[in-house]
Amino acid sequence: MTDINPGTLAHTQVAPSAASALIGDPSQFGRVGEDGTVFVRTSEGEKPVGSYPGKSAEEALAYFVRKFEALASEVALTAARITSGAMVPQDAHESVKKLRQQVRELNGVGDLDSLALSVEQIEPLIEGNREAYEAKKAAESAVKAARREQILVEKEKIVAEAESLALSENWKVTGDRLKTLLDEWKAAPRLDKKADGDFWKRFSASRNKFDKRRRAHFAQLEATSAVVSAAKMEIITEAEKLATSTDWVATARRFKTLMDSWKTAGRGKPSDEAKLWARFKAAQDQFFTAKSADLEKREVSMTANLAKREELIVQIEALVPVTDAKAAKNSFRDLMRTWEKIGITHRDKRAAFDARVAKVEEVIKEAEAEIWRKTDPAAKARAAEVVKQLSESIENYRKVAAKSQAAGNEKKAKEALESAEARTVWLAEAEKHLAEFN
Repeated sequence: MTDINPGTLAHTQVAPSAASALIGDPSQFGRVGEDGTVFVRTSEGEKPVGSYPGKSAEEALAYFVRKFEALASEVALTAARITSGAMVPQDAHESVKKLRQQVRELNGVGDLDSLALSVEQIEPLIEGNREAYEAKKAAESAVKAARREQILVEKEKIVAEAESLALSENWKVTGDRLKTLLDEWKAAPRLDKKADGDFWKRFSASRNKFDKRRRAHFAQLEATSAVVSAAKMEIITEAEKLATSTDWVATARRFKTLMDSWKTAGRGKPSDEAKLWARFKAAQDQFFTAKSADLEKREVSMTANLAKREELIVQIEALVPVTDAKAAKNSFRDLMRTWEKIGITHRDKRAAFDARVAKVEEVIKEAEAEIWRKTDPAAKARAAEVVKQLSESIENYRKVAAKSQAAGNEKKAKEALESAEARTVWLAEAEKHLAEFN
């Protein structure tokens, strides 16, 4: 294989690179021998750098140029990083040492002398740009400190709110809010291990405190709900038994008592409460619907009964005045049998009717009492005995008056006559009373 003009190759095969701006066209420093060996020219002469079997001379030369350019680019990048202050001085010194070694051992095509010189020019830049590095480091530290301060504020805000919610009893809203705060915590940037650990302890403690109180609350509710449900089941059982009762007044009163018991029993689980109430209400509705239907039916009957009672009360009151007590009593008894068979009447009307009936009954009883008083043998005998005693007493006083006058005792005679006259008045009344028995 013949030598290739490096200049011609550079213009036709190898594209300019970033490294060419630093050290010129590297392909001008190489050639390919007839056996395919690639050489690089240095100030000390040519030296072989390798071969690229199976490839053309142009491709082989380009391959070793790329190796040179890769290292040249790294040298340029290192210098740029030092100049910008992005590289730690100690690290920069280590990089220079490494680059020196790489340049010495490089099997590439390019201006190796210039590349080595470029490496040596980097080291003075390290101290010259140390101030820039320190300034950049200080700026980065300030930004980092400011960012840390911002993160501290954000996490303190999250933790403080969590702590303020630890004693909340608004279980649903607070639980949702704590979940949101946990998401915010996870999304927040991390701090150092100790700071994050301290914040997390506070945040976790607040969440645990709230969760513990919430669990205790709902456990208590569960226990209370069980008691409430048991109490209401007893009420429902009784209500369902009463649903078919026709003892309207007593049962309605009992349903009112059951409703009061229901209200004082408290509230259980919303889901259970709805089912229990549906059963209790169904039993109530069944009873009161039947009661209303019966009341409507009785309303019709009571209206008819009212008309019958109004007609019959006229016949009962017609027994007064009583002329024949026995006949009046028998008629009253017959009318009352009919009266009792009539059935229920409106309560407000019934009281007035009962008063009118009672008045007639009282008159008949008085008539019977009067008859009994006038026909009682014992009473008649007592009345006759009174008349007899008064008559004998009057006769005795008159005899005493006559004897006293004969004896000239006018005073005693007068007193005896006065006593006789007084008993004469009493005797007239006694005889009148005795005459009533005849």
